[in-house]
Amino acid sequence: MKFVDEVTIRVEAGNGGDGGVSFRREKYIPFGGPDGGDGGDGGSIYLQADAELNTLADYRYTRLFRAEHGQKGMGANCTGRSGADLNIIVPVGTVAHDVETDELIGDLVESGQRLLVARGGFHGLGNTRYKSSTNRAPRQSKPGTPGEARDLRLELKVIADVGLLGMPNAGKSTLIRAVSAARPKVADYPFTTLHPNLGVVRVGSLRSFVMADIPGLVEGAADGTGLGIQFLRHLSRTRLLLHLIDVSPHSDSGDPIRDARVILKELKRYSPELAARERWLVLNKLDLVPEEERKTRVAKIRRALRWRGPLFAVSALSGEGTEALTRAVMDRLEAMQRAQAPATAQDTAPPADGGANDV
Repeated sequence: MKFVDEVTIRVEAGNGGDGGVSFRREKYIPFGGPDGGDGGDGGSIYLQADAELNTLADYRYTRLFRAEHGQKGMGANCTGRSGADLNIIVPVGTVAHDVETDELIGDLVESGQRLLVARGGFHGLGNTRYKSSTNRAPRQSKPGTPGEARDLRLELKVIADVGLLGMPNAGKSTLIRAVSAARPKVADYPFTTLHPNLGVVRVGSLRSFVMADIPGLVEGAADGTGLGIQFLRHLSRTRLLLHLIDVSPHSDSGDPIRDARVILKELKRYSPELAARERWLVLNKLDLVPEEERKTRVAKIRRALRWRGPLFAVSALSGEGTEALTRAVMDRLEAMQRAQAPATAQDTAPPADGGANDV
């Protein structure tokens, strides 16, 4: 199924049913009085998150959704039937905006969560409601109100703990294959990743985190060059970014320091908030660097970038250094979680160092 992460749909809630105008007509009861019932409420429309879905592809062609109208009130004080609510099933991580006002309507982050996006119309009142001691045969009723109608822009932001950043061919897909069961496409040409991939990384018993891989960024991405800028929104929920740099002598650019600076520049242009998020450097393809040159090359890159945060040198292809990386990431995520929890006398330790750095 094609990965689709943004669609526009129209939702139209049901109208409320009109109130009924009726009079009781039975044998031997010549003045039965009014007995028109109220109408039924119109059906509302909800978005409902489902963890089983991972794309908005179902809504590329089906774009109009209407809920049922409420039924009109009837005689014998019978209330009209309310229209059934309509649930639109979307993936967890879907964000809904009003197209006309750009208002954020809601964010669905848990499976089963529901979000009201169009409220059904209120029922009308039957003529029974208007009877009084001075108006014993009212012929007026109240119509139902129309349901809400609006155009929605749905955006999917995948939910992951860790996001991978890097130039094309930096080895992001190879890394996620090495540390998880995800199997994204890997090849020796740029842009093999065409949509985000998620992998669950397990670190020992009952310890795991979700890693997201997006298409590689290139210089000018903020102006629309390449693919990665279209998917940077998927990193907005991550708590930690791993910035992969190809340090092999045969990298596409041949300059890992320039590559690192290009990524940060494009990240800042896209979202200063995302650029300020905690980011670790991961020097990849260490297996292609002669063993006697590795320490010198790593030290040179750290010094040139004036990097003070966590730095790992790994080979995603051979698996060298990946276990230490995933364990450090797991420890950091757990420290973040403890720091966000209410402080207690037993848990007052500050989070580990490793904030965002300027390159």
